[in-house]
Amino acid sequence: MPTRLHADIPPVNGAASWLDGYESRAVGLGRSHVFRVIEAALDPLILVVSLWGGALYRDGRVSSAYLILGVLVFSLSFPGASQLRMSVMRMVFNICFNWIWIAGLLLMIGFLTNYAKAFSVNVIGHWLWLAPFCQVMAHLVLRRAAPQLIRLQGELPRAVVVGMNPQGEALARGITGSAYAGIELLGFIDDRGDQRYTQKNEFKLVGKIDELTAFVKSNRVQFIYLSLPMTSRPRILQVLDGLKDTTASIYFVPDMFITDLIQGRTDSVCGVTVIAVCDTPFRGYNGFLKRGSDVLLALLILLLISPLLLLIAVLVKLDSSGPVFFKQRRYGLDGEDIVVYKFRSMVVLEDGERIEQAHKNDARVTRLGAFLRRTSLDELPQFCNVLQGRMSVVGPRPHAVAHNELYRTLIKGYMVRHKVKPGITGWAQVNGQRGETDTLDKMQARIDFDLDYLRNWSLQLDLYIILKTIRLVFKDSTAY
Repeated sequence: MPTRLHADIPPVNGAASWLDGYESRAVGLGRSHVFRVIEAALDPLILVVSLWGGALYRDGRVSSAYLILGVLVFSLSFPGASQLRMSVMRMVFNICFNWIWIAGLLLMIGFLTNYAKAFSVNVIGHWLWLAPFCQVMAHLVLRRAAPQLIRLQGELPRAVVVGMNPQGEALARGITGSAYAGIELLGFIDDRGDQRYTQKNEFKLVGKIDELTAFVKSNRVQFIYLSLPMTSRPRILQVLDGLKDTTASIYFVPDMFITDLIQGRTDSVCGVTVIAVCDTPFRGYNGFLKRGSDVLLALLILLLISPLLLLIAVLVKLDSSGPVFFKQRRYGLDGEDIVVYKFRSMVVLEDGERIEQAHKNDARVTRLGAFLRRTSLDELPQFCNVLQGRMSVVGPRPHAVAHNELYRTLIKGYMVRHKVKPGITGWAQVNGQRGETDTLDKMQARIDFDLDYLRNWSLQLDLYIILKTIRLVFKDSTAY
């Protein structure tokens, strides 16, 4: 994220995202905070208005009990989260997830304190479904109205990016590709006229670095994003010194020595501040939350599917000779060997130095195995791995040890995916990266999604992936 040098303008993050609408990183909404204010107040106000409206409709007035409940709801839901850059599906999921948490907490408190008797069952019952419905409608209206609201703010603030390099171009694409950016990107300032980084000439080169101050003054530029290498300290100081005679807000877009941060955050070691470049998201409270959700989900799912597990075990035994379960060594947390369980779907039990991936019309796959693999039912025994602590319900899918040893030499950052436990399902799998990875590009795409999961993990994302997995099980045909 750009490092902010002035305190009057929100920073812009132009990093490209693989998250398909889930975590499209926020692009600053120009000089006005109108969208930030609207989104912060929208959800809390809708929850309160829908509650008081229901009470007014039924009783003709809003009693003190509803007034107090409204204040409590507002405090729990303020500020509302930004939903503009998320897909509609993700927006609906977030609204429902947050509402279930708030409503569940309020109902529990109401029953434990006996305060629930002060409210009408009819009003509360209708409010439970009306509130999230109104939230969804309001956010859809805001999406339609956002471009018009931006135009009403008048002339857009102008911006330039200093340094034509990959992170600078990612920022530029984020600004120009967002319907809600509210920023006019004039182009790049760079000394290299050959545009060696921009192969498709996507962006305009408007001047050289020595001309930056004059360009900013003559074109009334308000945002300057410095995308210069961290090693160019003298050059950066020269640019900053020249910009002291302007009123533009300045931001760094650091390359961190061309290192992509995984859970980047500051920490202190023996009183010395350090910056995490690559770390696991599951430390402290997050680790407890992840493990707790894994155990609860695994126990619940195993309880529900126990008859199905028994049926599949019998069918596997009847379909072909061999054991019911297939055990294979995989890399787990920190690259340690673990044993993963699956229902046997092939006539062979390969676990050596060379393992051929399953492919379409693979003769090794049994008749029942083809169905099990296509529907992912062969993975169900891995919920036992979750209870053992070897795996998580959601995480990067574990690859065979032989495949790990191959791809770790071919794909940069491949082993970073082992900063967390492998999962039964993952962000890559619900985004189409499931099945045979017969080319390096396919494996690279899978790893890109895995690393994005590490950067952006949340319990909401885990639940979203689980729900999307259930939907894909019935229509995905990429697994063999």
